[in-house]
Amino acid sequence: MGGNPSVPIADELVLKTGDRSQTLSPSQCYRVGRDPASDIAFTDARVSWHHAVLRVEGGGWVVEDAGSTNGTFADGYRVQHCGVGPGTSLRFGDSQDGPWAALSRVSRPRRLSRAEELSYRPADLVSHGFRQPTTVRRLSASTLTIGRNPENDLVINDLIVSRRHAELRAMDDGRHQIVDLDSHNGTYVNGQPVTARFLHPDDVVGIGRSTFRLVGDRLEEFVDSGAVSFSARHLAVSVQHKGRMRTLLDDVSFGLPEKSLLAVIGPSGCGKSTLLRALTGYRPADHGEVSYDGRNLYQHFPALRQRIGLVPQEDILHRELTVRTALAYAARLRFPGDTEPAERDHRIDEVLGELRLHKRADHRITALSGGQRKRVSIALELLTRPSLLFLDEPTSGLDPGMDREVMQTLRSLADEGRTIVVVTHSVAELTVCDQLLVMAPGGVVAYFGPPDEALAFFGRRSWADVFQAFEERPGDDWAGRYRASPQYAMYSADVEAAATPPAPVPEEQPQPVKPQSWGSQVWTLIRRYVAVIASDRGFISLMVLLPAILGGVSVLVPAESGLAAPQPPERFNQDSGTILLILAISACFSGCANSVRELIKERVIYERERATGLSRSAYLVSKIAVLGMISTLQALIICFIGFSPRKLPAEGLIIKSAPVVEMTIGIMLLSFASMMCGLVISALVRTAEKTMPLLVMFCVVQVVFTGILFQIFGKPVVEQLAWLMPARWAVGMEAATTGLSRLMPPFNGEDPTALDPLWQQTAAQWWTNAMMLMLIVTACGVAVLRLLRQHEPEVMRRR
Repeated sequence: MGGNPSVPIADELVLKTGDRSQTLSPSQCYRVGRDPASDIAFTDARVSWHHAVLRVEGGGWVVEDAGSTNGTFADGYRVQHCGVGPGTSLRFGDSQDGPWAALSRVSRPRRLSRAEELSYRPADLVSHGFRQPTTVRRLSASTLTIGRNPENDLVINDLIVSRRHAELRAMDDGRHQIVDLDSHNGTYVNGQPVTARFLHPDDVVGIGRSTFRLVGDRLEEFVDSGAVSFSARHLAVSVQHKGRMRTLLDDVSFGLPEKSLLAVIGPSGCGKSTLLRALTGYRPADHGEVSYDGRNLYQHFPALRQRIGLVPQEDILHRELTVRTALAYAARLRFPGDTEPAERDHRIDEVLGELRLHKRADHRITALSGGQRKRVSIALELLTRPSLLFLDEPTSGLDPGMDREVMQTLRSLADEGRTIVVVTHSVAELTVCDQLLVMAPGGVVAYFGPPDEALAFFGRRSWADVFQAFEERPGDDWAGRYRASPQYAMYSADVEAAATPPAPVPEEQPQPVKPQSWGSQVWTLIRRYVAVIASDRGFISLMVLLPAILGGVSVLVPAESGLAAPQPPERFNQDSGTILLILAISACFSGCANSVRELIKERVIYERERATGLSRSAYLVSKIAVLGMISTLQALIICFIGFSPRKLPAEGLIIKSAPVVEMTIGIMLLSFASMMCGLVISALVRTAEKTMPLLVMFCVVQVVFTGILFQIFGKPVVEQLAWLMPARWAVGMEAATTGLSRLMPPFNGEDPTALDPLWQQTAAQWWTNAMMLMLIVTACGVAVLRLLRQHEPEVMRRR
């Protein structure tokens, strides 16, 4: 495209298809498709029923794809709307071997003057991209700066783009290099994040919602405004179950044009949720392809993740926050770090207005109705302007009125320029959808097409009758029945005819770039977590009362000598061990109770935020920082109440003049370590109900292995198991400071020299016990990181 373009005038063209030729008149619009009534008809199954049109527009011929599943190709490139002329080669359904058509000249084209060329709309130029370019610019400068800042050469008005995002540099040898300027959401070439890369003619550069192609000395920009196609081809998912392979999805295919609303229904266990995870990339299918605007979603997931919104069945919100506050924290996490607060607030106001939530902006989410909460979840996903929006059971538990409200909201969102897929059990509002996908047991497609044709297809009066037929006749070939129907020929045959690669996901899946720096994510998460806690007055009250009560329990133990050596003629202080045991177990219980439910209750939120670029370690550090502070403060309250009325040792091992400080440090470390153990439990379990029994078990085990109730040292296996218990080392710290081995009677009665080695009254032993506690804390942190990996989208996991 280095010279002046030659654009055909509105004159006749000759179209050749196979051994047939016809003259195209500029006064007529020609329909291309598999429909026999089409002006240009093909029988190939890869061609859609209504595939494309050829017509004159703006003084020249254009080809426009009519929302086909497998695409229209001009000179080897997929197009949506582009100019064509003599010499153009068209293919339908496949760029390599799809049905072809060639255009030849009837009259000579005229060449545009320089003035006409500069004033001609980019849409009228022949596009070498996969659809009509939004803009086309000549590359004149050696360096083209790209970003959100108006001072850039190429300005992208998109909040997920950094102010100075990237540069396109012209090299002396004629090549061009794209260089990422340490942007927050990354620069992508062919779907993969890059820092710097030389561009080839077929490379696609992705920055935010814009895609660029370099064609000669011109840069074509394609802005994703939501008008994109979406399709799934031959999706199959199997899992190992009780030694056998169980099929969850079996050869699922369908295609959606732009601005479509698809409902997915079916009986329980038919694979709806599995299909949703496959379509979003959360759990890629074992076989098959998900195509977003002609690109493989699995292979391009790092670049496309910001264009996909997912609203799970459970709320992805902290209900204790107000609507505006929840959206504000989400915006901080998803938008670049250089986004101004005013820009974020403006986008939040736009989303609130779009979903009619302005009057509820300052209400706490927990005070909203079910339908309003669902709209807030949708608002959170709309912040980044996704083109694809998936919802899992958005009307579950809602009354019929709210059911209709949610579905009508989705209808309006689709009409405004999004493709929406909703999995639902409700069949009351299916008529607002463009397409309906009915799944049958075994993970097969029993029907795909318009909702108003579905019941007639099944020969039933109601959906209850359809689902009952699925239950009563599990052996029927529902998929085969659909493939033999006219609906299949009209709506699905062109999708299934497309060839599909068997391995859609590379072995090494690069991690998406994080929208914000690690430190910024940690700070945002800490602030949000503190805001959530501060809004829960009941939790704050319990946070103060629990350690106060536990510390007060230790005071009930009558002991004149407290934790000091007894006065003669008493030889031992019988109650010193009991006091330390109560204080230690109080710290264990309060620390573990703080964290044992924290990860499991936020699992859905974490999974979604992880898919948008949240750092796993940043999330964990924010939890450790806030819960660690709470746990250590609670330990301080326990120690203040428990130590205040007691006699204490005359001096300490580490802090000579303040043994109480030394002992408090040991209890605080124990509370912190127990909090980390609680995080391990929370990351390990699958339901919140299982956390309480494990909390009780953890505390009971700590009691047994403190070494105070019976002799631990010198007993094989038992002693080694005790090394894994944080209470064992914390009591060792307290025992070293107080000289507990001299205060308590020896376990064997006759040999007072047989002392617990962890209780030696030396500074070295105190430090050893403290370091072992920190080692347990570190091991728990590593374990939680590994366990969190199991609860995040599979495509995000490091391989």
